[in-house]
Amino acid sequence: MLNADAFRQVFGTFPTPVAIVTTLGEDGAPSGFTCNAFSAVSAAPPLLLVCVGKGSRTLPAMLSSGVFALNFLARQGQATARTFAGKSEDKFAGVAWRAGLAGVPVLTEAAVAYAGCRLVQTVEAGDHLLLIGRIEESETYPGTAALYQQGEFGTWEPERRLALQTL
Repeated sequence: MLNADAFRQVFGTFPTPVAIVTTLGEDGAPSGFTCNAFSAVSAAPPLLLVCVGKGSRTLPAMLSSGVFALNFLARQGQATARTFAGKSEDKFAGVAWRAGLAGVPVLTEAAVAYAGCRLVQTVEAGDHLLLIGRIEESETYPGTAALYQQGEFGTWEPERRLALQTL
């Protein structure tokens, strides 16, 4: 069976989009974490899923509030992503945000888009929970999305755009 280090190494070879998941705790305090395990599920109704480790400090807030936002990381949001990947008590210090669906933080300068979701289903999967959310509001912003691979951030350049640049 594949061990956890080998699992991370295999999946680290593949570039993934990055998002910051945000929610509100029972006390109304914002909470969040950096995530690269999320996916579109359905267009009708609009559903997405996010994988959350059972040990995540944000998970209890997501489950109790029943709402969360998926903030799709922009190239300029890399420092914010590193902050939200850490264990800081106040990850929102110095981060621009506004209240979205049910007051959930929407990261206005670190994202190229966001989806405000209402939790509709949870599925247990190993050491994670898959949280399925119905997208109730969304917005896109100008900018380039960030990707993450083997511990580094980058951006995607479509082949057509690259071909045009070499002419």
